[in-house]
Amino acid sequence: MKNHTRKCVMAAIGSLLIASSALGGTRSGLTRLSDGIIIDIPAASSDDTRRVRLRVVSDKIIHVSATPDSLFADLPSLVTVEQKIAPRFNVATTDSSAIVSTSGLKAEVSLSSGKVKFSDKNGRLLAAEKRRFFRPVSVEGRDGYSVGQVFESLNDNEGLYGLGQHQSDEFNYKGRDEELFQYNTKVSVPFVVSTDGYGILWDSYSLVRFGNPAPYSQLGEVFRLFDADGNEGALTGSYTPAGSDSPTLVERVDSIYFEHLMREDLTRVVNLPTDFPFKESHVTYSGYLEAPETAAYKMTLYYSGYVSVKIDGKEVVPERWRTSWNPNAYKFTVSLQAGKRTPLSIDWRPDGDVAYLGLRAYSPRSHEEEMDMEWWSEMQPQEDYYFIAGDDMADVIRGYRTLTGQAPIMPRWAMGYWQSREKYNTSEQVLGTLAEFRRRRIPIDNIVIDWLHWKQDQWGSHEFDRDRFPDPK
Repeated sequence: MKNHTRKCVMAAIGSLLIASSALGGTRSGLTRLSDGIIIDIPAASSDDTRRVRLRVVSDKIIHVSATPDSLFADLPSLVTVEQKIAPRFNVATTDSSAIVSTSGLKAEVSLSSGKVKFSDKNGRLLAAEKRRFFRPVSVEGRDGYSVGQVFESLNDNEGLYGLGQHQSDEFNYKGRDEELFQYNTKVSVPFVVSTDGYGILWDSYSLVRFGNPAPYSQLGEVFRLFDADGNEGALTGSYTPAGSDSPTLVERVDSIYFEHLMREDLTRVVNLPTDFPFKESHVTYSGYLEAPETAAYKMTLYYSGYVSVKIDGKEVVPERWRTSWNPNAYKFTVSLQAGKRTPLSIDWRPDGDVAYLGLRAYSPRSHEEEMDMEWWSEMQPQEDYYFIAGDDMADVIRGYRTLTGQAPIMPRWAMGYWQSREKYNTSEQVLGTLAEFRRRRIPIDNIVIDWLHWKQDQWGSHEFDRDRFPDPK
């Protein structure tokens, strides 16, 4: 009777194991899914990662998710569209890894760390995760993580292109840094395509940094500062109002950080003198920087009005201008010697009572850190990105379109010149502008009106009359 009971129990256990295998569980820490696998990482060696999931989207696209939690936060993606084609793939295991392969891509994930590396159909290594991390954050009662992911640089000479539209005179982002957020004249897209035959779409909706995950630091946090008289701890700020008889205000400033409006008074900028009339004034900041080590220092200038910067007597930022309602940022790099007091001068001519200026810097990073590809998101529930392999860069872009949806071609009437300005006050100004384009025989397809400054009833009964404003031949 005991032997019979034992046989029944063993048979039941065997049936459960067979069922488990059919559903996906084939070995400790690995679960098979209909479209991929899940890896559970041992807590002692997880480096914050508890679970990693690979989902096959197509023969050249794999979706990677990772979380420090026991369950994935599977919220609908705001970046990708639903894929309806059932993928075909194979799963293999070794003592240390699980391998998901398709006809065009192979992804191998470590069973001990959760790090993933990707190879093409010929076995050539395309990319390899180096490090990921999660840092708990809470905003307005909602919990999430700051997420970071570093990919090892396998080729320091590769080109990385994409990230949307920015204003920094940069095209190849290998070894460079960019903040991704939406802003007038700045369009951020968290996607890069590599000359080495792959692309990465980072699925995130918060502030994202590509490259250095830290924000730029205040000058005094990177350098020793000295004012124009050689006194340590600050620079010298000189504020001269418009008009030759007005006295100049002189004060020490420990940072050049005048980038935000005051919450309590939206007509004033933080850290600037509150009673100073900035419109058409002349402002200078002068003194010395002393670098802690000999290196190339990356800096960013945030500005409105007219501004130029000299370091060590050399003009590192020729005069630039930007309107106060739409300030801009300009990045540059300067080489400094350790322990040398290097002269710094900033010449600023604000063109409005509300004006912005900021100069910040990065501490140097190693060449290896600069060359690695790093993504950082301020807040999200888990890590999500899509790895795309391609025979060439056009093939990678094809994969991006597969994920995000096909963009229709604009109609022919929208492909010509667009006229845009801040506002038109009357409908006659709009019609008069169009008439002037026609008179000068300049082709134009659209006039963009800022509807925030437009009263719809001003439009009245006016219509664009093709007979009155014929297209130039």
